[in-house]
Amino acid sequence: MEALYLLVPLSIAVVFGAIWLFFRMSDGGQFDDLVSPGWRILEDDDKPPLAPVNETAVSLKKDTSSHR
Repeated sequence: MEALYLLVPLSIAVVFGAIWLFFRMSDGGQFDDLVSPGWRILEDDDKPPLAPVNETAVSLKKDTSSHR
């Protein structure tokens, strides 16, 4: 029973701390945009960069000369 004298005020302090933290983060803009990060993943381009025409021709010449 004596533990309740410690646990009840402690739990009330934890609840008020959580409420204070929530309002502090919401005022700081933490929860302003919840949709854009999900769309950013879907719109991510993973296309490889295109090689210049000269490098492609040089690499093809090297490959064909090594097979002879």
